[in-house]
Formats: sequence, C-alpha cells, structure tokens
Amino acid sequence: MAIVNITIIEGRDQETKSLLIKRMTEAVIETLDAKPGQVRVIINEVRDGAYGVGGDPVFINRHE
Repeated sequence: MAIVNITIIEGRDQETKSLLIKRMTEAVIETLDAKPGQVRVIINEVRDGAYGVGGDPVFINRHE
C-alpha cells in the first residue's frame, strides 16, 4: 500500500482537489506498479497564516 500526504493552503474547490487526488494516484500506480486500491491520497489543508517561514507567519490570501 502507498500513502501520499499532501499539504496545501485551504481554499481550493473540490474539483481541483479531486483532480489532484486522481493525478497523484496515477503517478503512484505508474511509478510503483501499484493497483489503484492500494493507493491512499490524503490532503491536509492549512489555514492561511497557520504556518510560517523564517519565524514569520505566511499569508497567501491576504491583501494589505
């Protein structure tokens, strides 16, 4: 079994996330010669500002 964890900033629509899951699954199937039922894709969504770089929070969707 393969488990793929992806972390993205929240706010993308379900259609985009579904496409990401599909394409990541296809990549794992091709690369590892796995069966589709052996692949798990987990998307972790992080609130904007809930992570940081160099000690400072990062805001992608805020316009100041």
